[in-house]
Amino acid sequence: MTTAPDTSPSILIVDDMEENLVALEAVLGSLTPKVVRARSGEEALKAMLREEFAVVLIDVLMPGMNGFETAANIKGLDQTKDVPVILLTGASVDPNYAYRGYTVGAADFLIKPFDPWLLRTKVNVFLDLFRKNRQLAAQAEQLKRLLTSEEAPGGEGAPGPAAASTGAAAPTVAASTPAAEEHQTPPGSGRAGQPTTAPHPDLPPTPGAPEPAEPPQPAAGDASRLAEVAGQLAEVELLLRDTEGSDKSRLADRIADLEQAVGRLMVSRGT
Repeated sequence: MTTAPDTSPSILIVDDMEENLVALEAVLGSLTPKVVRARSGEEALKAMLREEFAVVLIDVLMPGMNGFETAANIKGLDQTKDVPVILLTGASVDPNYAYRGYTVGAADFLIKPFDPWLLRTKVNVFLDLFRKNRQLAAQAEQLKRLLTSEEAPGGEGAPGPAAASTGAAAPTVAASTPAAEEHQTPPGSGRAGQPTTAPHPDLPPTPGAPEPAEPPQPAAGDASRLAEVAGQLAEVELLLRDTEGSDKSRLADRIADLEQAVGRLMVSRGT
């Protein structure tokens, strides 16, 4: 029996004092079971290179690498630059700390003692955004596989024009027998009662002959799948455009392009 992978978003809390880590874990543990501790900036960077986190909470005043330096290093790495950072500090701090925190790329700055409900609300926003990004990536991958399977050569469906024009009827011509050929009558010289062969596939249909079968229509299951994917993409695009940030806008534009590709595919398939 296999166990489904755990997809819960992870939270990283960074503080050099054990009691502060315990307090943060108690406040945030109800949001997700995956709360990871780090006792220094160096330990936090190592943890982020090993695992993907939805949000990081960092204490500003730490020995060695302080919170500002840790946040700057996180934003300086391609692998971790998009992870939101919340800086935490005590009440008796320099008034310029908040400005400095936003300068290094922090998403928020909270002063201790903070309201647990307020902290959970702020963190939960980033957790929801992380889940939506994961859902968007899964939908984009699903759409990519669907488009690839539809455009792949040799896939299901009617043969292309090239196949129809490169002698697809050759086996029918080769299958005619000498006995059939000697019974053929030149045009205009046939007599009543003489046997004739079946019309050649390339000749126009004989009056009164049954109509050729219509080409198969696209499967209803594929059409409903395309419509469902298009609706999901439109919903995610709206969510991204409601979220501030240049990265979210660029991602929304990419989703809009995918929506147009799905629309063209639906039109080409007659759905």
